[in-house]
Order: sequence, then C-alpha cells, then structure tokens
Amino acid sequence: MQHSERHSASRIGWLRAAVLGANDGIVSIASLVLGVSAAGADAKGILVAGVAALVAGAMSMAAGEYVSVSSQSDTERSDLARESKELKADPQGEHKELTDIYIQRGLESQLAAEVATQLMRHDALGAHARDELGMSETLTAQPVQAAFASAGSFVVGAALPLLVVILFPVSALMWAIPASALVFLALLGMLSAQAGGAPIFVATVRVIFWGALAMALTAGVGALFGVSA
Repeated sequence: MQHSERHSASRIGWLRAAVLGANDGIVSIASLVLGVSAAGADAKGILVAGVAALVAGAMSMAAGEYVSVSSQSDTERSDLARESKELKADPQGEHKELTDIYIQRGLESQLAAEVATQLMRHDALGAHARDELGMSETLTAQPVQAAFASAGSFVVGAALPLLVVILFPVSALMWAIPASALVFLALLGMLSAQAGGAPIFVATVRVIFWGALAMALTAGVGALFGVSA
C-alpha cells in the first residue's frame, strides 16, 4: 500500500552525501584558492591549483563514499545472513526475542506475542531486520548512489569558488573568495535544511561557522609561507 505522506528520512541516503560533497567542494576549494592567493601566486597558478583540486577532490569523495557505504552494506548483509541462520536454528527463541522488543515498546505481552507471530509468518527475516537490527529500505546502504551524489555535488560546490577566481582580479580575491564562499555556504545550509526538514537557521549558521574557520586557517598558512618565501 502506498502512502501519501513524504517524509524527510526517505532522502537521507543521497541528501547526506550531497550536502557533504557540496560543503566540502565549497570549503576546500575556497580555502585552497585563498591560501594560494595569500602566498602570492598569480591568476594562472591559482586557477590551475583550483582545477586540480576539484578533480582530485571529486574522485576522492566518490571513492571514499563508495568504500565507506560499501563497508556498511557488507555489514548489513553479514547481519542478515547471521539472523537468517538463527531463525532456522531457533525460531522459538527468535520469536521470544521479537516479542520482548514489542513489549519494551509498550505492547501488552499477549498482543506482542501475536504481533510477532503474524509478522514472522509474513516475513520473519524482514521483521527481525527492521525491529531487531534497525534496518529499513529507507536507510539501506546504497554505495553507487552515495558516490555519485557526493562527487557530483562536490564538483558543483567546487566550481563556485573557481568561478569567482575567473571573474575577479587577483588583487580582489582575498575578500571576494571568503565573501562569496560564505554566501554559497549559507545557501547550501538553507537548501539542505529545507530538503531535510531541519531548522534553517541552525543549519545555515553551522556551515558558515566551519567554512569561515577553515578559510581563515588556510589563509593564515598561505600568508605565513608567502612571507617566508
């Protein structure tokens, strides 16, 4: 049966990866460009460094997400295989285990036992996966989806600071990059909060704070090495 309600949790798989990718793209490339600019590089050097970081970052995000989420998927499959063996070896014990879970959630013991019986009759492994292991279709690991969402959003996020590098002269980058990056991060915070149903103000302030901190530290390092050179 299909439900008319659309919950934010249904987006959690791709939304997490997309927000992470876009945020990392904006912050890392803006910070890099700011640091290289503070070190005294010319426009061509800044742009080359930024493009190289975009390509490397996108591939790193895709590989990292795929490997990480694949590990989660492997763990889920292992748990399901173990649960399947336990259901065959000790169905009564597994029924009691499920009954106890429902009792802890507020059902009376007789009703909890009946619910466990009917659910296990319908789909025993699915019932235990959902209520004992905490797995669901909504939260199931999807490595390919996470990899593409993260890499694609990283490219979009990273392209924004590079666009500023192209449009502004080198002399203006020290203020243009952080100002524009904070605007981009604020927009990202608002969009991600809206998509996830979270408080907009909190999400916006969070991404702005950490982005500003990263750019400040990188600019400081760039200026230090630029002076030393």
